[in-house]
Amino acid sequence: MKLNKTIALLLSLSISLPLYAGSQEDEKELRIAASIGDTEAVIQMLDNGIDVNSANAFGKTALMMAIENDIMDLTVLLLARGADVNATTESGCSALTFAAENGHTAMTAMLLERGADLYARDSSGRDAMTIAARYGITDMVDQLLYKGADPNIGDKDQRTALMHTAERGYPETAQLLIKNGADIELRDRHGASALIIAADKGQTAMIDLLLKNGAAVDATDHDGATALIWAVGQDHIAAAERLLRGKANINQQDNDGVTPLMEAASIRSADLVKLLLHHGADQSTKDHNGRTAADIAKKKRNKQVIQLLTQGN
Repeated sequence: MKLNKTIALLLSLSISLPLYAGSQEDEKELRIAASIGDTEAVIQMLDNGIDVNSANAFGKTALMMAIENDIMDLTVLLLARGADVNATTESGCSALTFAAENGHTAMTAMLLERGADLYARDSSGRDAMTIAARYGITDMVDQLLYKGADPNIGDKDQRTALMHTAERGYPETAQLLIKNGADIELRDRHGASALIIAADKGQTAMIDLLLKNGAAVDATDHDGATALIWAVGQDHIAAAERLLRGKANINQQDNDGVTPLMEAASIRSADLVKLLLHHGADQSTKDHNGRTAADIAKKKRNKQVIQLLTQGN
């Protein structure tokens, strides 16, 4: 008789379990409701025992979905009902990285007050600081710095927050980072400094800022290329002008013996060749294959560049 009562009780619990623990479908509905801001539905489901931290196959929770859609009141509610501010997806994203990725400054401030991990990283190895800097969200960067975030942590490519501002061209954000201890001379996995990255992308305002703050103008990457060589190679004449004004070594060679003038000849740019010759580029220098800039120009068959490099010889 006692055994029968026990079996009946277990059956009763198993039938009522979905109401209190939540089925996978219920949990999915919770996340959908959070993503569209249906606060009433979220409250009802949580009251019925649905796990506030249930996640989809990728590890994304209702909190993350509310944050992605910038639904502040629902985010506050979920945190008050026990949502884990530091839960992470399968790729390592957290509530804070989602807020940073979507540019939600107020949301980020609130999450930081709730103890969000400053150093949670997404699949690219970027923390909230790096993400905010990459998008030039200066207010968010300021928040993170105030909370003690380290501006010199690199992502999977060893690119720091400052390097990302250099690539994208956000001098205001970069200045804040430098003021708060960002190291101008750190290198990414290719050996590129923030200045080299800025030159590669033709970010003239960033070049001016970095040089003003003491960036080494002739620093080289793993290939021995300087910022000037990169600027010329990418046909960024304004960037090249800034670097020459900053006293860049006009005749410095990379690991293959290539100079900025040779790069200008290689990309067939008469304007850059003129600029470099005007600043005193040495036409007689040879690369490791024994070629001068004029030899390279002849191979590229650009008559204007050939004429500039051979006149008077």
